[in-house]
Amino acid sequence: FHNLFSLKQLHFSRFSISLSRVSKMFSSSQFDSSNAFSGGGFTSSQLNESSPAPTKSRDSQGLVPVTVKQISEASQSGDEKSNFAINGVDLTNVTLVGMVYEKTERNTDVNFVLDDGTGRIKCRRWVNETFDSKEMEEVSNDMYVRVYGNLKSFQGVKQLGAFSVRPVTNFDEIPFHFIDCIHSHLLAKVKLEGTPSTYPPTNSSINTPVKSALNGSQAPSNPGYTQYSTDGLEDCDKLVIDYLQQHSSMLDERGIHVEELARELKLPLDRIRLSVKALEDDGLVYSTIDDSHYKQA
Repeated sequence: FHNLFSLKQLHFSRFSISLSRVSKMFSSSQFDSSNAFSGGGFTSSQLNESSPAPTKSRDSQGLVPVTVKQISEASQSGDEKSNFAINGVDLTNVTLVGMVYEKTERNTDVNFVLDDGTGRIKCRRWVNETFDSKEMEEVSNDMYVRVYGNLKSFQGVKQLGAFSVRPVTNFDEIPFHFIDCIHSHLLAKVKLEGTPSTYPPTNSSINTPVKSALNGSQAPSNPGYTQYSTDGLEDCDKLVIDYLQQHSSMLDERGIHVEELARELKLPLDRIRLSVKALEDDGLVYSTIDDSHYKQA
């Protein structure tokens, strides 16, 4: 993930996280990501409030977790008023987690530099109301904060127009944010490139329904799977992904058990486990309540 992080600069060494556990942490972490946006009294209605800065719709692209390094590599399609693109996704509003430096206060705004370990970016928080002032009074130098804002460009320099800044009170939020960045990056990569092939194609001359599926045939919404003769795990990967995708609307948080995949797809359990492991390494599926239940990412 060199596009997200500069590892020699990343100073969160106390958080050693295995990527194989990334998706599991999304479903089992004690850190409540759903409340991450509620800190500091920030409300969704404030997304559309105007500020002294040049106005722009703040709800046009949603909210994307990013790192400073990603922002530094973001492209802009047109002039300074056009949106930025990261990982091929057109966006305006982003969220970052990092440490505050060089905080300066004025009557109308508060400026500071955010360092997330991958780089630094200048941030500006407009102070329009008493709420804005009180929020920034809680922020000081050498403090970890979560920032919500929109990307801007001024004289060719990327900046962040912050509309909410709140202190990080749970250190789990720091590694969680970077996991969230990785997760979003993988999802965007899959959407752009399609399902990656983990194994090379086989030389099997058998014409099976699996090959038809790989050639673009759409499976029925309620498929009756038959015995498939597959010599390569590439075919098995495709079957597993198709099954999880077709049953996503019926799944609860537990996901699908590998034994169910083997039973419904009429394939050996060992082959299913190998395929699921490969798909998990590619970020396409993740384990839920244990190492035998999986959902599509």
